[in-house]
Amino acid sequence: MSSFLNSVNRNAERWLLLVFYVMLVMTMFIEFIRREVFAYSSIWGEEVVRYSFIYLAWVGAAAAVKERGHIRIDVLMQYVGPRTKAALYVFGDLVMLAVALVAFYWSFETVLVSAKFGSVTHGLRVSQVWFLMAVPFGFGLVIVRLIQSFLRDVRDFRDGRPVYEGDKMFD
Repeated sequence: MSSFLNSVNRNAERWLLLVFYVMLVMTMFIEFIRREVFAYSSIWGEEVVRYSFIYLAWVGAAAAVKERGHIRIDVLMQYVGPRTKAALYVFGDLVMLAVALVAFYWSFETVLVSAKFGSVTHGLRVSQVWFLMAVPFGFGLVIVRLIQSFLRDVRDFRDGRPVYEGDKMFD
């Protein structure tokens, strides 16, 4: 079971991103063929693509937090020592965690209101809760990854190792 949990920890976002991306591309392709070849399009195709993209974005945000690939200004990091760098990363994780917790709470509130009133999507006629859950689901993943990042940074700080900085986009 430990091997399975390690695999999920390493690859959860990758697999989710793959699922939502394939669903998005396949639906767009099917709708393109239907529109151009058969001169017919469906209302559900547009909704599936839209909601797949929303889930894709929120899961991608969690993946970026995990890999420290989110947008940041790290010009200061070149001029400070390893202990200060670790402290700045820990501070950044804590600030981001506070924002993510507030966003999770308020986005979940929206889901509860939608469930209470039974709102459905226009084309699919499916409960809108499934699609509104993308935001709290994404923020939940972000919170988990931020906690992991925070614990990793504290452990590295305590052991005197340099903190994980992720891959740099431009060097």
